[in-house]
Amino acid sequence: MAVRVVLLGTAAGGGFPQWNCACVLCTAARAGMLPSRTRECAAVTGNGRDWWLLNASPDLRVQLTATRALRPGPGTRDTPLRGVLLTDAEADHVSGLAELRGAAGLRVYAAPPVRAVLAPVRAALDRHAPWEWADSLADGGFVLAGGLVVTAHAAGAKIPAYVPAQVPQPAGPWVTAYRIEDLASGGVLLYAPGVDTWSEELDELCAEADCVLLDGTRYTADETGTAPRSGAGQPAGGHLPVTVPDGTLAALARHLGVRRVYTHLDHTNPLLDPASPARARTAEEGVEVLPDGTELML
Repeated sequence: MAVRVVLLGTAAGGGFPQWNCACVLCTAARAGMLPSRTRECAAVTGNGRDWWLLNASPDLRVQLTATRALRPGPGTRDTPLRGVLLTDAEADHVSGLAELRGAAGLRVYAAPPVRAVLAPVRAALDRHAPWEWADSLADGGFVLAGGLVVTAHAAGAKIPAYVPAQVPQPAGPWVTAYRIEDLASGGVLLYAPGVDTWSEELDELCAEADCVLLDGTRYTADETGTAPRSGAGQPAGGHLPVTVPDGTLAALARHLGVRRVYTHLDHTNPLLDPASPARARTAEEGVEVLPDGTELML
């Protein structure tokens, strides 16, 4: 078996169209002129039987129902889901955990700061059915059911807005990327839907990957949206834009032999429009923007 990845959702917080936005792109989506997208989440397997979620979107119930490989059975309560790998503690990446309550035996991986801030959520979910909460940054990485070897890597420092500033912050990165390798085929996926600064480590991870699912939240630094900006050319809301100098498109240009896909697209991002100059530019560079539900084989 090869690594199989399903893009359950590809939009940033709020989805696309965003419920309270009447921008040109959201209006076009409501009119059926552009495809709608659910919030970012993916699923991965190494054997087709044991599936792991990459983040847990608020749209998770809809996403699971729409994906045949993730449907329950053969028993009335059997599920192919084995757990979740969280990249951060943002509400749009963790609130879907509530949809999984009652499923016994799930294993959730997250960095220490994420596990700490989710302590009340963990306690509430464990009252429905006990889960195992593991450190994604443990030395040597970890092995998932299905033959996948995973290591987590620092990708950002953005603390969720709901975390009180006066609360002591645990040590460690708040945002991580995952390198996922299939032991049987050797296929490697790099999953990084949140990146605030490009690093030498990310370059190295891209170089050894077969496919990169990368943060494409903003196309430009001054794109109008809901996330706060730290200044021209700087990450918007903790996300490195696509086209700024030293942005993600320039970085991906150094890895032409790798399949490169943008995900976590904000509702103001022109990449959402297949007919836009922005989409044409990224296509010329060999970087893809794929619809919800797309399955990739590595």
